[in-house]
Amino acid sequence: MVARILDAAQRVLIEQGYEGASTNRIAGVAGISPGSLYQYFPNKDAVVAAVISRFSDQMAAQVADSVSAHLDQPAPTYVRVSIAALLDALDVHPEFLRAIVEHTPRLGVASKLVAFEQRISDLTMAYLTLNRRHLRSDTTHSTATWMLVRLVEHLCIRYVIDQPAIAREEFLDEITVLVLNYLRPYPSEA
Repeated sequence: MVARILDAAQRVLIEQGYEGASTNRIAGVAGISPGSLYQYFPNKDAVVAAVISRFSDQMAAQVADSVSAHLDQPAPTYVRVSIAALLDALDVHPEFLRAIVEHTPRLGVASKLVAFEQRISDLTMAYLTLNRRHLRSDTTHSTATWMLVRLVEHLCIRYVIDQPAIAREEFLDEITVLVLNYLRPYPSEA
C-alpha cells in the first residue's frame, strides 16, 4: 500500500507540481480513500518526503554502482560514464525533479541528498587519489572533489529542469570537457 501511495504521489508531483499536489489527489490516483492514505502518512509533506527519500535512495544506488564500476577507467571514460549515470538517474521528469530540488530542504530530507553527495564524493576522491599522477597538482583532492561533485550535480539538475535546446550527447561532451580541463595539469607541470 505504501508503494502504491508513493507511486501515486510521484505521478501527482509530475503532473501537478508540489503546489498542485494534495492528499485527496494522491489518494484518488492511488485508488484509495483519503482516510486510507492518512493511515500511512499524516499529511502531504510526509508523503512527498517519503517520495523524495525513495527517489534519493534509488538514485544513490544507481549512480554509485556505475561510478564504482568504472574506477579503473581512464579519466575521459570515467568522467563521462559518471556524469551519464547521474543524468540518467535525475532524468525522471522535470516537474518531479523541480519539486525535489525546491522542497527537499523544507521537508527535512536534505540529509538523504547530503549522504548521496558524500558517497559520490568518496568515490571521486578515490578516483583522484588512484590517478593523482595524471592530474594537476596545485589543488588538494578534497577541494577538487567538492568543486567537481557540486558542479556536475548542479549542471545536471539544471539540464533536466530547464530542458535547454542542447542534445543530451552534446551536454555530456561539454560537461566532460569542463571536468577534464579542470583536472588537467597545467603545461608548466607537464
